[in-house]
Amino acid sequence: MMIHYKKFNNGLRLIVNKMSSLMSVTMGIIVHTGASQESDKEDGISHFIEHMMFKGTKTRSAYEISDQMDRIGAQVNAFTAKDITCYYAKSTTGHASEAFEILADLFLESVFPDDEMDREKGVVIEEINMNEDTPDDLCLDLLANAYFGNSGYGRNILGTRKNVENFGVADIKNYMSEHYVPQNIVISMAGNIELELAEELVEKYFSDLKNVEYRHKDVEILLKGDSLVKKKKIEQVHIGIAFPSVKRNDKFYDATQILNAVLGGSMSSRLFQTVREKLGLAYTVYSYVSSYAEAGALCVYAGVNCEKYKQSFDAINECIADIRRKNLSEDEFARGKEQLISSSIFSQESTSSQMLLFGKELLYNDKIYNFEERVNRINGVTFDDVLDAIDVNFDYDGKACALVGNVDKPLN
Repeated sequence: MMIHYKKFNNGLRLIVNKMSSLMSVTMGIIVHTGASQESDKEDGISHFIEHMMFKGTKTRSAYEISDQMDRIGAQVNAFTAKDITCYYAKSTTGHASEAFEILADLFLESVFPDDEMDREKGVVIEEINMNEDTPDDLCLDLLANAYFGNSGYGRNILGTRKNVENFGVADIKNYMSEHYVPQNIVISMAGNIELELAEELVEKYFSDLKNVEYRHKDVEILLKGDSLVKKKKIEQVHIGIAFPSVKRNDKFYDATQILNAVLGGSMSSRLFQTVREKLGLAYTVYSYVSSYAEAGALCVYAGVNCEKYKQSFDAINECIADIRRKNLSEDEFARGKEQLISSSIFSQESTSSQMLLFGKELLYNDKIYNFEERVNRINGVTFDDVLDAIDVNFDYDGKACALVGNVDKPLN
């Protein structure tokens, strides 16, 4: 493994993790913008732009982008999150240059044809409809709204139907001119690619991007702590609970991840063993931590029987209350730590995971991801650290709840 970093004159940053034992490479273009950076009028535009980037360039039609990637056996895709948008291609080492050229073309030279835009609005609206028909996704979106409010990290990535219908080329270009600038972009590659070639490719296609002054906007945080309900005539009730948690670089970040593993991060966790295995109330129940630069949330989700959702809610709260009483064992702590370490090790074996890890570390912190340091930090977490992390993760005054199902009243 060899790490190469370069910052170009226009402010663009490149990070390469060369993994010589492999026969493929994943190449990503990551922009530090997403739903949290949008205004009400822009709500959904980051995601819509991601879709439109695949709909034709100055020299390729939408079909030709897909066809030419398929002809070299490469995969190309993209995703939008709350704070990043990522465009990536995975190819065999021998076709890396061709795959990156197509990726760069769609990123830099998309033309947003009117007919394609009209069609893609229909596609995105159907994605919104699909989200409405996927109650677990709907519950977690509602939970984000209950916790963060209607802006920032509380936004639904897909946006609203009305906004999507009204987006025009000028809206896309205005948003991109503000956020799709070199200082706000990292190109990350992981896999078997020569370092010289990686640098040459970025220089060739991205050197003409103009260096403009840019300052990433902090997201305004106003935690709502609401309890929201969305009535839908479906078979299950979907429960979401969120508590204030750690920021991305908080000193208790790793301790909180271990705490989460104990609470609901695995099949041996408290929530799984109690709510599913012992009480038989849920098929799916888990917890997770969402950490951003400005705030964080420790969340619980469960899909449960309609007639027993209050019993399920009580059982979840009792698991949390028992942890709040600091009834943790050394064995649970050790198990949670091993899960966190193994997760880091598993990511070492995936070019896609490595591309994202290195890219996000550079984008978020302007640092090069260091696997050994990461594992050492996890190993350095003590049992007392996890007990201390309990105190910063279960503030009931800031708790938010979401409920989706054939029910009328929100949870308390």
